[in-house]
Amino acid sequence: MSLGSNAFAVGRVPDSAALHTPIGQSMLDAGLLQPEQLETALRLQKRWNSRLGDIVLAHRWVSAFSFYRLLSAQFGLSFVNLLEKPVEVSVDRALFPEFAQRLAIPWRRQYGNLVIAVADPTPEVFEWARKTFGEDVLFVGTSKFDILWSLQQGAEHQLTSDALNLLAERTPEHSARQVITQPQLLALYLLASLTLLGLAFFPVSTIITINALITVAFLATFGLRFALVWFGAKRRIDIKITDEELAELPEDDLPVYTVLVPMYKEPEVLPIITSALRNLDYPTSKLDIKLVLEEDDSDTIEAAKELGLEAIFEIIRVPPSHPKTKPKACNYALQFARGELITIYDAEDKPEPDQLKRAVLAFRKADPNVACIQARLNYYNAHENWLSRMFALEYTLWFDFYLPALEHLRIPIPLGGTSNHFRLEVLRGVNAWDPYNVTEDADLGVRMTQRGYRVSVVNSTTYEEANVSVPNWIRQRSRWFKGYMQTWLVHMRDPVHLYRSTGFRGFWGFQFFIGGNFLTALAAPLLWAIYFVWLFAGIRLFDVAFPPALLYLSVLNLLLGNGFFIYMTLVAGFKHDYYRLTPYALTVPVYWMLQSIAAYKGLWQLIRKPFYWEKTTHGISKYMADERKAALEE
Repeated sequence: MSLGSNAFAVGRVPDSAALHTPIGQSMLDAGLLQPEQLETALRLQKRWNSRLGDIVLAHRWVSAFSFYRLLSAQFGLSFVNLLEKPVEVSVDRALFPEFAQRLAIPWRRQYGNLVIAVADPTPEVFEWARKTFGEDVLFVGTSKFDILWSLQQGAEHQLTSDALNLLAERTPEHSARQVITQPQLLALYLLASLTLLGLAFFPVSTIITINALITVAFLATFGLRFALVWFGAKRRIDIKITDEELAELPEDDLPVYTVLVPMYKEPEVLPIITSALRNLDYPTSKLDIKLVLEEDDSDTIEAAKELGLEAIFEIIRVPPSHPKTKPKACNYALQFARGELITIYDAEDKPEPDQLKRAVLAFRKADPNVACIQARLNYYNAHENWLSRMFALEYTLWFDFYLPALEHLRIPIPLGGTSNHFRLEVLRGVNAWDPYNVTEDADLGVRMTQRGYRVSVVNSTTYEEANVSVPNWIRQRSRWFKGYMQTWLVHMRDPVHLYRSTGFRGFWGFQFFIGGNFLTALAAPLLWAIYFVWLFAGIRLFDVAFPPALLYLSVLNLLLGNGFFIYMTLVAGFKHDYYRLTPYALTVPVYWMLQSIAAYKGLWQLIRKPFYWEKTTHGISKYMADERKAALEE
């Protein structure tokens, strides 16, 4: 924003008499509201403890332009369209979050006096402006969307810089911006040198040692997952919210709730998520929904405009910058968040209508150090094909067994990428997401654990579209594996700190749940190839690498490892009455083969394109057309 002058003097001192003029009556007198609409709005105002203007805008009873123009006139202020008369004064970057929160921004200078454009003209905002900029400030009225647009336009560079760099600047040891550090490179170089020297001078012993390390790592990974299932089967971390508690929840003290919906080139699924959010059982006047769209995604932006969405929806356009990742987009939008609590939904999500209320109650029941409440995830197309069935079984195993055990044992929990509900102040306090990590929520879960925060689960489900295409699934899963590798590298820069901050169980759990996840996927094809060559070709070349004790351990890994995962997938299916899915548990080894393909692709991208976001295509399920049609008909 550049300093400039304005010949058209419109800034004024607010008319204090406006405080005694009911805005509802003003809208009625101006013909903007019908009497029955005003009656309904007043009833909701009392029930929700919300402002009348927020209620009528949320219901689309009055256009935003007409409402804000009337509100300005009520306070004796001129109304200014900031798109036609843009901001012409520079502002302090440190105040950007407060401008977004208070919906006020310095606009122009009028005969030496600073003029503040306000979309929320209240005595509190006027007092804040005078304390911040001086007693002689003047005011004009504008709309909320003009304020947000002006902030994005005028502070684009700084907002983008903060979205990209806050974590790397404040805690560089937790940023994946540097893929691998010099000490890690040195350790890798020494390890490679020792291995080559060993192969040159002690080939048999070196091969046996490498094989033994891999075998023990496999055994430890399987052992950890067995322990997680053992503990998880007996414990629940769900904060159960009953229907009676929901019915008794007073809506007048519910907090403002921010919802981020990051999307990229997904105009076809936009009606589905907006319909699901519109149907949330939460006071609409207290919803702060951000459709987080990339600036170059003109198709989705135009689709959002054509839907004629209510005022609770705001389009946040993320300027082009690299890396182009979901966490960077969320960090950018986070700077405009006005809620006490915040959650993220993916484009194809359908959360249960009462999920936000359940999350509020869960936070109120939880210990103060619970920073995140995870809703359960499931799929509305679980039965569509083999891949969607395996996906559904995998998530059931995760939520019913792994997640409760990880929390009980205080092992860092790699959060899922959607339906995580956070306390906003905590999220900002840990510097939000790492824009350079492609599994940003897995990394965030580890950082939260290191800070002493905990994660819990609420008994509410978000339904998603399960992947039904193998190539699409591999793109998605390769990104997950790459992100796990990034997360492991980042938090192993200082193993001593990781050990001290997470403890013995947390440290080793991290090694074999995060590290073991991609290590087993990478090593499995090699071990399978050796086994099948030995079994079917009768080649004894590898016998030297498998002395008896090591051979027995390897066979144990092969048989019990696969058998264990088949059994637990069966148990997970039966537990959720997925009787039609349970036979597919026998195909878990095939599913693991796909995991290995994805892991190698993720490793290759970590080397070649570490920050590249492998886009998962949504809306390819055969059920999607019906979902879209139903959403558009509402």
